[in-house]
Amino acid sequence: MRRLILLLIIPFQSVFGQTKIPLDSCYAWAQENYPNLKQSEVWANINSLNQENIKTNYLPKVTLNGQATYQSDVTGLEIPIPNLSVPKVSKDQYKVYAELRQNIWDGGISDANARLEDAILKSNLSELEVELYRLNQQVAQSFFTVLMVKKQLNVLVEQEKVLFEKLKLVESGVKNGILEKSAGLVLQAEILNIDQNKIQLNAGENASLQMLSILTGKTDIINDELVYTESQSGFAQILNRPEIQFFNSQSEQLETNKYLLDKTRNPKLFGFGQAGYGKPALNMLSNSFDAYYLVGLGVSWNAFDWKNTSRKKQVIQHQQEMIQFQKETFTQNIQMLLVQQKEQILKIGKMLENDQKMVSLRTEITKSAASKLENETITASDYIQEMQNETVAKLNYELHKIQLSNAQEKYIIINGREKLKKPSK
Repeated sequence: MRRLILLLIIPFQSVFGQTKIPLDSCYAWAQENYPNLKQSEVWANINSLNQENIKTNYLPKVTLNGQATYQSDVTGLEIPIPNLSVPKVSKDQYKVYAELRQNIWDGGISDANARLEDAILKSNLSELEVELYRLNQQVAQSFFTVLMVKKQLNVLVEQEKVLFEKLKLVESGVKNGILEKSAGLVLQAEILNIDQNKIQLNAGENASLQMLSILTGKTDIINDELVYTESQSGFAQILNRPEIQFFNSQSEQLETNKYLLDKTRNPKLFGFGQAGYGKPALNMLSNSFDAYYLVGLGVSWNAFDWKNTSRKKQVIQHQQEMIQFQKETFTQNIQMLLVQQKEQILKIGKMLENDQKMVSLRTEITKSAASKLENETITASDYIQEMQNETVAKLNYELHKIQLSNAQEKYIIINGREKLKKPSK
């Protein structure tokens, strides 16, 4: 019986279960229920705000200024000029004015910054997609754990029914003095063992269903029926992992940074103006308050940056190379995992073929043992041993069927799934 108990002790970790619920719906619900999913809306809002700020670069910038000063000396003419009185400027001076600056062309920096913000948003959303995709493995593990438990429970229930039928026959034989009382006790003990195993399985199933309920956010999933539709995708598939898109978006973001660096070297054209009231105004020889204004055009260009921009672009190029190395390493690791998983699928498939033969043989042996028990040619303990062997064979068969489906689904997860559709429920 130890073999049977050891077979039943499987790590249980999550799932859900009486309206039929497919695995894809669980995936979609888990992603919708994932708290970090709300980050996508936050990133979109951040991008929108930054884009609005970038648009203001071509709006006029107006600043208000005021100052009052006292200086130790002022400009004056000490040479006397006949018939001309030159006023002396006061040492205390006052000025209130508004300055205006209008970008006419900023060298393309605003456009480059807008592109960079979009690249950052794309990179952040790609990273979130990677995080969401990792939920699939948790959901699948929980889902298939529940399926395995249910299959094993079904086998035990059927075996328990057979034992109850045999117990009735044995008890009848004991009453008639044909069989020993101990034969009935052995069967009752085996029924208790099966009940004990069912308790363990039920506990594992409940834990898995509750975990799946937490993942999906569906509290009624415990009362539903989980169903799995086998994939016909085969092995030859192109990688569709979100990590690939994440690496690409990181590289694109760096490429946009290089584009921005190029634009910072362009000349900038701007208009400017100033209007104010002060003493003195534009006439420095006037010693009275007066209004004034000035307007003009300006250009600025950093003609020499001592290769600063060039070195920054080289740094970005090296960063892109590192991302490419990470992408290639990730792809290589995935390819190795796919090879291992493919062999696992083929191995379980071969085991299932043997399981079918073993179940057929063990069922015949148990039928023969049941006949011998009724004819008193073997003991109840001998019959129980054969029934346990049949149960183990059936459990192995059911277990391997679910494991095969699980292995196939794991292959799809490793390789990459198509984007999930929103479930109807």
